[in-house]
Amino acid sequence: MKTRAAYYDYQFDKAPVNFSATIIEKRIAAERLALILDKTIFYPEGGGQPADRGSISIRAGSSINDIPLLDVREENGEILHFIDGSLGAALPAGEVTLKLDTIRRRDITVQHSAQHLLSGIIFRLTGFATVSMHLGDEHNTIDINGAALDGEIILHIEETAAKAIEADHPFIIHLCPPERIEDFPLRKIPPQGEEQIRIVEIKEMDFSPCCGTHVSSTGQIGMFRILGTEKYKGMVRVTFIAGRRCLEESRMLRKNAVYISQILKIPVEETANATAALLEKTRRLEEELKGYEEDAAHRTAEALLARAFPASEKTPAFYAESFPGKEMEELLRIGKQVQKMTAAIVTLGSEKDLKFAAICSAKGADIRAQFKTTVETAGGRGGGGPSFFQGQFDSPEKYHAFFAELKKIQDCT
Repeated sequence: MKTRAAYYDYQFDKAPVNFSATIIEKRIAAERLALILDKTIFYPEGGGQPADRGSISIRAGSSINDIPLLDVREENGEILHFIDGSLGAALPAGEVTLKLDTIRRRDITVQHSAQHLLSGIIFRLTGFATVSMHLGDEHNTIDINGAALDGEIILHIEETAAKAIEADHPFIIHLCPPERIEDFPLRKIPPQGEEQIRIVEIKEMDFSPCCGTHVSSTGQIGMFRILGTEKYKGMVRVTFIAGRRCLEESRMLRKNAVYISQILKIPVEETANATAALLEKTRRLEEELKGYEEDAAHRTAEALLARAFPASEKTPAFYAESFPGKEMEELLRIGKQVQKMTAAIVTLGSEKDLKFAAICSAKGADIRAQFKTTVETAGGRGGGGPSFFQGQFDSPEKYHAFFAELKKIQDCT
């Protein structure tokens, strides 16, 4: 028995609260429990539109149990309603009540309808066809087979869409047969081998074969925005939103703009220029700070070498020092300066980060084998090249054991 598809009967102004159906079969499909009903209001995933969500309710004595709907798929002409197997294992065949998540359905329907409007407008204005589409939970995309869309054409597309929404063009559904598919100027090739092809028309705007759900007229789309474009696999990907998602985005942007204006103590309309000026000022300060850091690292390196290799003593070939309060990032800057000043093996450690770096600028030197063994013996891990080796430890005890071993090596040189 084929499930009667009642999901096209859904209208925003008369959403069914209780929709009765009958379970005619339970089966395991793709390792999940699936129900087959005599009729359904749940749209199965297909045509780029995600499946509906909601619940399937049964009466158990004086109470009603709502079993969440996990997914809906159409396979081999059958509509499968997937539910949690542990909840539906004891579910008897018979009458149930279907409860549709109408908020999600409306949102998806609006996004899908906006996609038809967008694809139709782009095709009319540029000749670029929509190759694929995706309706997401946050934003949607279409991929078109054309060159990049510049800012002017994007603005033109948005304005055309806005005018179409204001004009409230009706969406008209055609079924072929009984109507002849040759009578419609379709912007894409219809599927082959179908007994009946559903054509969605936006009056004066677009004709496209589609099995998804759609609004009654463009006015129900409400709002439309293109968020951006990018090159994607030799095509152009257009990201867009419609309906209440535009309102939600506007609220988010306004909230952020007000927050920035309060921090910078400037009017909201000046946040863009003020932020750009602040970033440029920050960039200049960072460059200046970098110079100070390099100078400080150079002076610290000179002091370290003076402490490590006093002029009155024989210059050793090995030196290690642990710094309790310095971060590894600062020690790496110091290490680069040290590497320019001596050919000795110098190891700098950050007790704060439990990390170290060993350097050696001597020609032909290779410190990897020595440090790899010492690090692993102390319970750490590390790696590097012939002249630079770094590592870290997961406990202070292991870190201090490593530097104690380096101290022994230093005393022997």
